[in-house]
Amino acid sequence: MGKNTEIADIFEKIADALEVKGDIIFKINAYRKAAKVLREYSEDISAIEPTEIAGIGKGMAEKIEEYLKTGKIKKYEEVMADIPEGLLELLNISNVGPKTLQLLHKELGVNNLADLEKVLKEGKLSGLPGMGEKKEENISKGVFLYKAGKARMPLAVALRVAKEFIKPLSGVSESVYPAGSIRRMKETIGDIDILATGDNVKDIIETFVRQPYVKEILAKGDTKVSVRTSFEDRQVDLRVVEKESWGAALVYFTGSKAHNIKLRGLAKDKGLKINEYGVFKGTERIAGRTEKDVYKTLGVRWMPPEMREDRGEIELAIEGKLPILIEQENIRGDLHIHSNYSDGTESIETMVLAAKGLGYEYIGISDHSKSSRIAGGLSEERLKRRNEEIDRVQDRIKGIKILKGMEVDILSDGRLDYSDSILEELDFVIAAVHQGFTKNVSKRMKTAMDNPWVDILAHPTGWLLSWREGYNINIEEVMEYAAEKGVLLEINASYNRLDLNDVNIMKAKTYGAKFMIGTDSHNTGMLEDMELGIGTARRGWLESKDVFNTYRWDDIPLRRRR
Repeated sequence: MGKNTEIADIFEKIADALEVKGDIIFKINAYRKAAKVLREYSEDISAIEPTEIAGIGKGMAEKIEEYLKTGKIKKYEEVMADIPEGLLELLNISNVGPKTLQLLHKELGVNNLADLEKVLKEGKLSGLPGMGEKKEENISKGVFLYKAGKARMPLAVALRVAKEFIKPLSGVSESVYPAGSIRRMKETIGDIDILATGDNVKDIIETFVRQPYVKEILAKGDTKVSVRTSFEDRQVDLRVVEKESWGAALVYFTGSKAHNIKLRGLAKDKGLKINEYGVFKGTERIAGRTEKDVYKTLGVRWMPPEMREDRGEIELAIEGKLPILIEQENIRGDLHIHSNYSDGTESIETMVLAAKGLGYEYIGISDHSKSSRIAGGLSEERLKRRNEEIDRVQDRIKGIKILKGMEVDILSDGRLDYSDSILEELDFVIAAVHQGFTKNVSKRMKTAMDNPWVDILAHPTGWLLSWREGYNINIEEVMEYAAEKGVLLEINASYNRLDLNDVNIMKAKTYGAKFMIGTDSHNTGMLEDMELGIGTARRGWLESKDVFNTYRWDDIPLRRRR
């Protein structure tokens, strides 16, 4: 939603500015929490009372209403008055925190990315207090990763933007789809491309450009148009194709490039030519209206877009041995859910009702353990109180099973954050690394998986799509050990993780590993991220039998049941 994102961005900038200025932490966290709630809220904020949203207090609600009425927030203007343009952007760089940024700004006059690159090139960082060669090296690496990441956007952002256009276009088009890497559900996206077909091309084009979130028309022709959006500030391109070419265009513009090259080779071997307009024998178009016709003409079965990366899918399609990929409707429950007992924004009951509304048979409440202080980790006493509340909520809500889980920190020596006697009382345990990323974590993870009460390994590589490379880890060694021990590997569906990714999923499956898709939800809106996890699993060629939360709860062969 446009307004939701706009206000969330402003709250994030206020929090960043306050943090760089050294303001008190509870104010900073209040803005960050409100931003997170708004960004993941599924309804348009302008259509409801802000106070009705869980996690939005009176003060934040007043600022939201101020923005909706005036287009401004006075507090934002106040805190940004003495902040140079471009300074806060640097907080997106790995190893540049608020204190480091404050030091760079005051001592070296760093105001933007260009300034930071200049002082790095001149070797000036290592002379600052607390800055050594290693820190300078890490910041340099962070700058490189940040600049590379800016060229692409997370899948969740691209999908959100594409869906805002596809919804109105579906009313005037016969068919409309996102194309390119979005349709293939790749974790990061370069361009947002949309394909449509229908009788009234002019209506389709005009519907596209007249959306309220279009801030600029970049180019406009008879069948192609490019715009820039007011929310997320992204370029979106629409191409309207003839019905006779719809299937061929969908194949061509979905890609991948390597997949299409292989298809052209198949066509050439048959004396045919394939392009975005159809499959041709000489000058005669013999296929093109549907994707299935295009593939069939080449002697290949249709395959899901997520598989189209030239990783052997065409050969399997020729042999008729394509896997039947997992679907969203196969999911029976979500085991990675946080409540307001730790760092979630919603109550256990609210999360349970939302999961029940999705048709789930079970939900696992997996709050953080005690060592995750920044995430409100639960002491043994608070864990006991939370479990008692789960029992009370279960008594009130029928038709869905509420499971007692925990996301338990793996400590520096591989031990878990709770004693075995406590872990044994839970329905399942998700083990996770949340600190000490620079030292190799492979041994820690393997030691943790030796514990018989560990059922799932959370976000195994620790990467964040927007800025963090991940743990220092031998991921193949860890995945193989998980398969040996019977520990499930999580496919974390959170919009900024998608961890494991498709490449690691395919490798882990060769070891015999099994998986669980978890949304890592901290509010009800994040439950929808299951779509991202499903897309990632499909890119890894997983079938429903490979993913254990497609099973009924009593049928999941967890380690503790063996």
